[in-house]
Amino acid sequence: MTTTVPVVDLSVDSSRATRDLVEAVAAGARDYGFFQVVGHGVPEELVARVWGETRRFFALPVAAKQEVARTKTNPRGYYDRELTKNRRDLKEVFDFARPPRQDLPDDHPDNRADVDGANQWPSAHPALRPTLLEYLTECERVAFRLLELLALGLGLDGDPLRAHFTPRHTAFARLNYYPLDDPLDPGSAAAVTPLGDMALHHHSDAGALTILLQDDVGGLQVQVGERWVEVTPIHGALVVNVGDMLRIWSNDRYRAAVHRVRPVTDRPRYSLPFFFNPAYEANVLPLVIGEQRPRYRSVNWGAFRQARTDGDYADYGHEIQIADFRREEQ
Repeated sequence: MTTTVPVVDLSVDSSRATRDLVEAVAAGARDYGFFQVVGHGVPEELVARVWGETRRFFALPVAAKQEVARTKTNPRGYYDRELTKNRRDLKEVFDFARPPRQDLPDDHPDNRADVDGANQWPSAHPALRPTLLEYLTECERVAFRLLELLALGLGLDGDPLRAHFTPRHTAFARLNYYPLDDPLDPGSAAAVTPLGDMALHHHSDAGALTILLQDDVGGLQVQVGERWVEVTPIHGALVVNVGDMLRIWSNDRYRAAVHRVRPVTDRPRYSLPFFFNPAYEANVLPLVIGEQRPRYRSVNWGAFRQARTDGDYADYGHEIQIADFRREEQ
């Protein structure tokens, strides 16, 4: 019985190894929708700094974190009451992205994204911004390489998916903190959606790829058939999972796997997902059809992302899914 997801070494570079690498990456995306990568080249020293700054941020006083709280109109920043599937998760988050113009202030109009808003950084934690932006650059490099490998795994030549991410994409990252107890005081908790039964409720990611740095606590699970498989922490590894847009591009050959984080009862958990998303204007359609009919209608990423963002912030009823764009079988 499989107890965890596959592990792929990205450091190989010979032609034969490259063919094996393409198959290994494609198999992980096809069979699990999840795999872990080692040999990715992200410096260990940088990862150590990222962990340190992450823990320091969440240890700040509540007032300091609330200075950069996200709002309905700006979903970047700190939040302690996020919903997944309209149920409140047991976690705190901090969202940010790499600004297109790092020579300008983060709140400059040129650095404000249409849907995702503008970065906010806590004044009490000046080292956070440079460390996290350095890490984002590394994640972006890994993501583009994986995107190329996954396209090759579909039999596509010329890296055709890259065009949906250049010259600008809409990737963002998140710091996750899963405490042992509800981060809201009883008065605040009574006024919002009650906690569900998971630290993070079951869902698939909306974008193309997610690259996750997780600590050694564990708790991440992916649904494979009728079972929940643990994504066992491996020192130095990054967890990769397929999102809804890549599932559409692959015409269901790659799985956007449902996953969750079970409650952890002995110590807090930290993780850092990087959500690699296409340009807002990207219209996503199946690229690999073969003898099959396309299984999805066109999905505009900007509109899809906006609907998902709204659903994270508050309960607006039905949460948009790619199943809403599925063509009827004929």
